[in-house]
Amino acid sequence: MPAKKQFNGSADELEVAFYDAISRGDIEGLMSLWADDEEIVCVHPNSPRLIGHAEIRASWETIFENGSVHIHTTQLHAIHNMLTAVHSVVETFHSGIEAAQDVHIIATNVYIKTPKGWRITTHHASVAAGKAPLDLFKASILH
Repeated sequence: MPAKKQFNGSADELEVAFYDAISRGDIEGLMSLWADDEEIVCVHPNSPRLIGHAEIRASWETIFENGSVHIHTTQLHAIHNMLTAVHSVVETFHSGIEAAQDVHIIATNVYIKTPKGWRITTHHASVAAGKAPLDLFKASILH
């Protein structure tokens, strides 16, 4: 069995890799981005808090049973220091149901710098009330 490729980029690049793994339905790639700590946390919209690799992996496996999930993120608000990065984004994905509306999610992703590089420690997402929030700054975020 080949060794798993280790991610070794910045917190911003880790976020791109996170959403890329989700868009490909890549459970192994997705889980490799999480911190090794069993105190990691994931909250999906309208769902209970999940703690640890087993619960988080099982939740994503269930999500991927229907295929990959294509999420577009906008409106990044980031706070970075040497060991921690906190990103708040607006996630937009189409439900795939004909004539359905796009769903807008407010997500907070917390990254920590470990001896193995940047890793996800928390992903917390909740459905935004009403229409998608306006991007008041009209900023383009390039990764």
